[in-house]
Amino acid sequence: MALAFDNAQSTSAVPSDMVWIPGRTFTMGSNEHYPEEAPAHLVSVDGCWMDETPVTNRKFMAFVKATGYVTWAEKAPDPQHYPGALPHMLKAGSLVFIPPRAVKGPDISQWWRFKFGANWRRPLGGLSDIRGKLDHPVIHVAWCDARAYADWAGLDLPTEAEWELAARGGLENAEYAWGADLMPNGKAMANTWQGKFPTQTTKPTGHERTSSVRSFPPNGYGLYDMIGNVWEWTSDYWSTSHPQPAVKSCCIPRNPCGEMTEASFDPQQPEIRIPRRVLKGGSHLCAPNYCRRYRPAARHPEPEDTSTSHVGFRCIKRVPAKEKQDEVAS
Repeated sequence: MALAFDNAQSTSAVPSDMVWIPGRTFTMGSNEHYPEEAPAHLVSVDGCWMDETPVTNRKFMAFVKATGYVTWAEKAPDPQHYPGALPHMLKAGSLVFIPPRAVKGPDISQWWRFKFGANWRRPLGGLSDIRGKLDHPVIHVAWCDARAYADWAGLDLPTEAEWELAARGGLENAEYAWGADLMPNGKAMANTWQGKFPTQTTKPTGHERTSSVRSFPPNGYGLYDMIGNVWEWTSDYWSTSHPQPAVKSCCIPRNPCGEMTEASFDPQQPEIRIPRRVLKGGSHLCAPNYCRRYRPAARHPEPEDTSTSHVGFRCIKRVPAKEKQDEVAS
């Protein structure tokens, strides 16, 4: 529950590029859009500090240099975890968006390709690199990679409720993070798809994919890119609606066991028991004609082991229990 101290900005060991999010009770979810966003319901969230922007290539590079960490996309998959997988596909790589010339039907493989060698350092695979993109959000990070960075930084990944409260920027029941209109006065407020997805974009050449953080206006809390640019990992297991009863199960190797819903497993792949986590915020690929998930209430499932060219993350710092008690006592 939100308590009186939630608006007190504890500053012990808080990075300078984090923003205080006051705790309060708010309406989470929506009854107006995709079914998994329902039902809209009241949730109370404690205050916390949150990264002003998604974690950038620059910050992730510092983490890798300090620890020698190797991301999931840089490792060849273990065949025992993927029964039925074709041997020639069990190589290191990640999913990359490749715009098709034309589309026939809804099959997303027309624009998503698993590219060997694609990872955070080489976002398009091949000889691509991140030169000139150090202030873009890091991409091709699986959930365990985001978790590892947060542990190293002494931070955490936000819950879905913490993330959605922050994304709303203090606005109650607003459709978007900035108000009622997608493009107020014709102005783009976030890096989302412009044109007809996935074949035609009206963005200038060089701006079709991720953008430098702080390229668009912040929300009411001073947070950038809470909508668009990249989807962001949360700590919550996927459920098909708000809320779901939980069952005990275990995650893939290197991730701890924990509470998750049966819905966190993909029913289309019953033989592969890899849980899915909640993504929030939409990305540069969200478009009115295809995916209208550029809203705080929107949510999407992503398997923990999956990395793509449009998913990143940001971290939070919760106020320690002792500091909360001290605030109440004072």
